Amino acid sequence: MSITSILDDATAGMDPAVRPQDDLFGHVNGTWLDTAEIPADRSSWGPFVQLADQAEERVRVIIEEFGTRAAAGEVEPGSNAQKIGDLYASFMDSERIEALGSAPIQPGLTAAYALSSVADLPAFAGEIERAGGGGLFGSYVDTDDRNSDRYILNVLQGGLGLPDESYYREEKFADIRTAYLAYLERMFELAGIADPAVEAQRVFDTETLLAKGHLERAETRDVLKSYNLHTRTELDALIPAFDWTAYLTGLGGADEVLAEVNVRQPGYLEHLSTALGELPIENWRAWLAIRIIRAAAPYLSSVFVEQNFDFYGRTLNGTPELRARWKRGVAFVEGAVGEAVGEEYVARHFPPRSKALMDDLVANLLAAYRVSIEQLDWMSEETKQRAYKKLDTFTPKIGYPDKFRDYSSLIVSPDDLLGNVVAAAAFETDRELGKIGSPVDRGEWFMLPQTVNAYYNPGTNEICFPAGILQRPFFDPDADPAENYGGIGAVIGHEIGHGFDDQGSQFDELGNLNNWWTDSDRAAFELRKEKLVEQYDGFSPRNLPGEQVNGSLTVGENIGDLGGLTIGLAAYRISLDGAEPEILQGRTGDQRVFYNWAYVWRTKRRKEQEQQYLTIDPHSPPEFRANIARNLDEFHEAFGTAPGDGLWLDPAQRVRIW
Repeated sequence: MSITSILDDATAGMDPAVRPQDDLFGHVNGTWLDTAEIPADRSSWGPFVQLADQAEERVRVIIEEFGTRAAAGEVEPGSNAQKIGDLYASFMDSERIEALGSAPIQPGLTAAYALSSVADLPAFAGEIERAGGGGLFGSYVDTDDRNSDRYILNVLQGGLGLPDESYYREEKFADIRTAYLAYLERMFELAGIADPAVEAQRVFDTETLLAKGHLERAETRDVLKSYNLHTRTELDALIPAFDWTAYLTGLGGADEVLAEVNVRQPGYLEHLSTALGELPIENWRAWLAIRIIRAAAPYLSSVFVEQNFDFYGRTLNGTPELRARWKRGVAFVEGAVGEAVGEEYVARHFPPRSKALMDDLVANLLAAYRVSIEQLDWMSEETKQRAYKKLDTFTPKIGYPDKFRDYSSLIVSPDDLLGNVVAAAAFETDRELGKIGSPVDRGEWFMLPQTVNAYYNPGTNEICFPAGILQRPFFDPDADPAENYGGIGAVIGHEIGHGFDDQGSQFDELGNLNNWWTDSDRAAFELRKEKLVEQYDGFSPRNLPGEQVNGSLTVGENIGDLGGLTIGLAAYRISLDGAEPEILQGRTGDQRVFYNWAYVWRTKRRKEQEQQYLTIDPHSPPEFRANIARNLDEFHEAFGTAPGDGLWLDPAQRVRIW
């Protein structure tokens, strides 16, 4: 079988005027960056988004096919096909949705404005969360960080409508605050609420106060400080102004949900308790009302959809055009019954050969990590043995789950969109809360098979690569192996690397927070981590002059990138089994690894999204993800860099952790 080249797809976008020694990202992507147009309904563009669009088109075919069959009565009532078809039909019935206007949310708004005191707030907040709205705090169910054999509820800071607490205080976000206030006023006006300007100000004032209780985003990454187990009694004492029993009733959870809870930022709940005592009920009514309106807005008439998009799409992300209705409908169905869609997706679009080749790639990456750990000169043998143990217990998940989710208890209708939204949210709430007290399901997936992404989960020590990402430029079963190792190989290495980054390295092979390091080895790791933080603190994005990368916020992903590329290259060399790779299109094997690594990060973002991501995203901007290659001796050897080159780093300044 002939070998194809992924880099053939990249060639036209390369910039020969930029040397890889000066800017690998710019060399591989420069012409594309200058000429590519971001689609009007997108805030960014590049291989990631292009693959997501491809998956979306494939999913559309599946959904519309089921929709046609459901409408004709050709599917079994209660089957996944019926649910998929009816959910999509309810979203696409724009004539009915326009006719209803704001009517679907009026009962909720009436109830919110009927609350007589702050004591009524917890129960109502729980009801809103159950229906898919945002709450006073964030919450999710996961394995206990110190006992991975059980599930517990995690509670974290929340309650805001802007992306981050910094948006409420930093001068550079002043225009966004002004636009947000106008957005709130317009949404209240559309919902028929009296004195919309007054209500908007109440919401803004409430959120501004809540934001003052938030930790800065980088601080929330400390996994030890984020583990604060509270019994129900301790939870009551932490926030005495909040009735947890009433909240739980509204949410629909059993008493055992709150028997023990991990409060990730206790200071926020203490602050919230104070805020509940300080602000009058009028503020909280407005705050509840906007959560009802905002959660429902994408599913209401076009004036709500457009106004909501105008702020969250245009203002915050710079996206000029609302996505076509069918695209939003596909996203809605995937959000409600995504694994049902995914089961059909993999049957049609994920060949068994790809799964087998991925098994080989993962095995080579794990072998490369073992070799790398063996060669570390800063880690003791004692800690190395524990690292091997963790490496040996990694669980790879490739393509799709062995068992797909059961949606049999979800009841949907083809003519009640908001009812379907609420039903799907309640189904998911019940599914998550139902985990508490049940055995841990280690076969569960936290991404859909059609998703173009990957993840590492420390609580189960697993790496997951959905079918959606196992395509060019990340992976092609017929491609040059060097390119596959620079693409999906480095992605695999990145996810394995999260098991050994600043957060994951504090979890043992069983998925528990447990210090398996000697003190001296941990200190040596911290020195290298801080060196990487300092390096990234010095980076300024090419399209945001004067702004800086937050090295502390991005350090986990930077460690993942550094380890992923290092080990991806090492695994490629292992795969050669001593053979000398041929030179293709004038590039050595190592160079092709680096080229495809830079190509997969080919990304163009609208300036508004760049600013937002620089503030809240734990990933560095794509250019710095690609150019992390400057830390690898192998990069300098492959391209013959020298002092004075743009990516030259003195050997003493290069960071190598794994």
